[in-house]
Amino acid sequence: MPTTIWIDGRLAASDAPALTVFDRGFLLGDGVFETLRARRGVAIELDEHLERLRASALPLGIALPADDAGIVQGIAAVLAAEGLDDDGSSGHPPGDAAIRITVTRGAYMSRGLAPSGPSSGTTIVIVAWPHVPPRGSVLRDGLTLVASSVRRDPASPLAGVKTTSRAESVFARLEADRAGADDALILDTTGHVSEATSANIFAIRRDRLVTPPLASGCLAGTTRAWLLAHAGAHDLTPEELPMTRADLLRADEVLLTSSVAGILPVRRIDGQPVGRDAAGPLTIQLRDRREAWIDHASRGRT
Repeated sequence: MPTTIWIDGRLAASDAPALTVFDRGFLLGDGVFETLRARRGVAIELDEHLERLRASALPLGIALPADDAGIVQGIAAVLAAEGLDDDGSSGHPPGDAAIRITVTRGAYMSRGLAPSGPSSGTTIVIVAWPHVPPRGSVLRDGLTLVASSVRRDPASPLAGVKTTSRAESVFARLEADRAGADDALILDTTGHVSEATSANIFAIRRDRLVTPPLASGCLAGTTRAWLLAHAGAHDLTPEELPMTRADLLRADEVLLTSSVAGILPVRRIDGQPVGRDAAGPLTIQLRDRREAWIDHASRGRT
C-alpha cells in the first residue's frame, strides 16, 4: 500500500484525511483520471496521458492548471517519496511504478447535479504503487473473457472519455468474476466489440492486426496507439475495423492492451477457445517488444 500521496501541490500521508465528503468526485464521480507506467522515475508517454487528461476534462468543464508543471512535479515527488524512482545505477533494480492521476471538480457545498455556489477549486491527486507484472500463468495460458450485459453507446458525448464514473466497468467485472473469467468483453449498442473493462482489444488473423475503431466508444489507449504504430515491425498490417464476437473467435490470437498491464494474451471468450487455446506467440513477442521499449524510453531512448 502506498504510504504517501500528492494532493493539490503537497505530499500527505496516504492514511491521513485528504478529501472533504463534499468533493464531487466522491459524491458523483465528477472527475477524470489517467493511469500510466513509470520506470527509473520516468513517466512513460507522459505527454500523451496529460493530453488525454485535458481532453477528458474539457467536455465536463473541469478546470486544469494552465500548464502541466505542477502535475509533473507531483509525479516526481510521489515516486521519490515511495522509493520508486531508483535509476538502477547503484545496482538496485530500477524503480517500476503504476501511477494514477485523478482530477475532480472539487468540493461544492450546494446539493444537486449542476455545480453552483462556492467551490474549493479543482482537486488533483497523484498516487504511485509498485508495478506488479502479470503472473506467469497469464503469459503462458492467456486470459478468459465473458461478454458483459453492459453496452457501450458510441453516440454518447462521454464515449471514450476517461471519467471517474466507473460503475458500468465495475458491474461488468463483477459479471466476469461470477462467471469465473478474468475480464469482461464490452460490446456497443449495435452488438460490435468495443473494449474490455479497462483495456483495448485486438485480434490477429494471418498478417492482420485488427482493433475496433474509436467510433465503437472505446478509449483511445496509449498502448493501443503504440501497437498500431509498431505492428509493421512484426510484419502485421494494422487496421481499425468494426468487429463482432464471432470475428474474435475466428482470430488466430486475441490480446488486450493497457498502459499498466501492457499487452496480455486472451485464450477463451465465453468458454470458447481462441486460436490454439493458449497464449499466442505473436502476442508474447509484441508484449516483450513493448516492455523493451518502455525500458529504453526510461533511459531517454525511444
